[in-house]
Amino acid sequence: MITSPVATRVVNTERQHVKRLAQMQRVIYPTLTDEELLSAEHFLRHLTLFPEGQFTALAHVHDKWVVAGSTSTFRIHWDALHKQHTFLEITDGGWFDHHTPDGEWLYGGDLSVHPDFRGLGLGSRLYDARRDLVRRLNLRGEVAGGMLPGYDRHRHHLSIEAYVRRVVAGELRDPTLSVQLKNGFVVKGILYDHITDPRADNCATLIVRENPYYNRVSA
Repeated sequence: MITSPVATRVVNTERQHVKRLAQMQRVIYPTLTDEELLSAEHFLRHLTLFPEGQFTALAHVHDKWVVAGSTSTFRIHWDALHKQHTFLEITDGGWFDHHTPDGEWLYGGDLSVHPDFRGLGLGSRLYDARRDLVRRLNLRGEVAGGMLPGYDRHRHHLSIEAYVRRVVAGELRDPTLSVQLKNGFVVKGILYDHITDPRADNCATLIVRENPYYNRVSA
């Protein structure tokens, strides 16, 4: 864990970043299957399909910039999202081949920060990069399936639905959902059997952040 102040920045992902991004996946997502983890080949495919939608967070450590986190996105129409879906279904096995160049919504296929660099605000900076992209492209907003790692501590006395309601109300804190709520996302539902995460019975939240500057006329 980095405790001293360090400089950070968010840039568009480049080919030189993808090997490290792939290496970090197992550390960041220890519950996922090999099929659900993103490989270097996946990240390269994302760059081919939608380069402006891929971002990497860098931290300045020991006189060099190191990869500390990332987010990977693609465009899609809402009718493909407004129903139950799994991570592998919506991301086409992580390849993002469901990317639709004229899609009105940005789907967040992944947002992750290496444990050593948590607490530096990188998650919020990556969300800011996505927000700026949505405004620049005049999209209706963002959609994602958000993991719920904090549910494991409450599973014996709360249903997943009750847990989410209490996190939304500010009565409980979830390491992932609370950050998403702070960054303007709204919970629209529960995605069941969405991703391999025994901590949350494989459930995730369907979260949406609308673009208040969306201009339907110019879209």
